[in-house]
Formats: sequence, C-alpha cells, structure tokens
Amino acid sequence: MNASVAIQTLPEAENDEELIRIVDEVIAYIKSTGLKYYVGPFETAIEGDYDELMDVVKECQHIAIRAGAPSVLAYIKVDYRPEGEVLTIERKVTKHHR
Repeated sequence: MNASVAIQTLPEAENDEELIRIVDEVIAYIKSTGLKYYVGPFETAIEGDYDELMDVVKECQHIAIRAGAPSVLAYIKVDYRPEGEVLTIERKVTKHHR
C-alpha cells in the first residue's frame, strides 16, 4: 500500500437530506471498491495503490453527479510514497476509539 487519500465530497443540494442522500451514495461506492476505508464526520479516508485511489477519487465526483447533484466540490488529501508504505488508517486512529 503506497497511498492514502482523504476525500470530502460536497455536492450541491437543495437541503440537508438531499446532501446526505448523495454523500451516502458516494460512500456506498467507496465501500463497494473493496479498499480499506474509514468514514469520518467530514471526510472518508481510503488506503491502497495510488493509481487505483485516483480512479476512486474521480469516480466519486461522477457518482455525486449521477445521484442528482448539479455540481460537486471535493477536498482531497493525498499521502503518496512510491517507494514505501504509508501510515495505515488503523495505526492513525485505533488508539483514539474504543
């Protein structure tokens, strides 16, 4: 695993319920990829191969649009180590959750 990505998808929506519905579709897609992920209150972290993660990030935007958002903003953080391993989600957060 040479990359970790945090993505916050912010679709344009008429109200909070619609926003949550669209974001839930994006999260369902992330879950379907089989990659290790962690859903937080503001963003979702995903681990895997850099190129695969970039494809997931791209598809998240398409999912939001297909779900009915007329536009979507995304904030993305990337930790990429082509010759090494990134810190895992588990190592970063396990000690903070019981």
